[in-house]
Amino acid sequence: MISQDEKKKRAAEAAVNYITDGMVVGLGTGSTVMYLLEAIARQGLKISGVTTSKKTSKICASLGIKVNDIDNVDHIDVTIDGADEVDVYMNGIKGGGAALLMEKIVAKNSKRNIWIVDDTKVHDILGTFPLPVEVVPYGSGRLLKKFNDKGLKPILRMDKNKLPIVTDGGHYIIDLHLNAIDNPQNLAEYLERQVGVVEHGLFLDVADVIIIGGDKNIIKERKNRMTE
Repeated sequence: MISQDEKKKRAAEAAVNYITDGMVVGLGTGSTVMYLLEAIARQGLKISGVTTSKKTSKICASLGIKVNDIDNVDHIDVTIDGADEVDVYMNGIKGGGAALLMEKIVAKNSKRNIWIVDDTKVHDILGTFPLPVEVVPYGSGRLLKKFNDKGLKPILRMDKNKLPIVTDGGHYIIDLHLNAIDNPQNLAEYLERQVGVVEHGLFLDVADVIIIGGDKNIIKERKNRMTE
């Protein structure tokens, strides 16, 4: 039995095979992506990175990986990112690292999206991981009440000092503790209609490839292709 960290590392290192010199690569946020960045640096790949958080930018700088602003590139060849949960339909929940807005901007501007996860992140349906919703601070209390009245079990994400977590964009995060999301598309549409919601952590029909690290890596591709 291998550790969860080793599973993450295996998935991340497999993703490097999708990168070649000269590519513009979207670089996600989180512990699994850290292994990816280390592998890119170790192999000496000459890429131009578009990062999804200040944290990732700092790590890239320490590893000598070139970073460009998203507005200064004319395309993104591929984005590689982690996910907090994925389902059998290749949908996912992201935002555990409070970077979901920038992650979705980069993903939606990419030709191809690859997620790297360990096998504990895979479930039949989404909802085990709390769904992050990024909101503007002004009126966030009203949104909390509205979500609570709708039965979405919202909790404002706090730091260790009991202060609201503030994202790189200057927003708050409300986590919805749902346990199961029977219709993610309907929930996404509801959240997008709410004034004050900046973005939500449902990433639907975004991933083209999911690399699942385990005792053996499993690679899922859209159109229901799977290889080991």
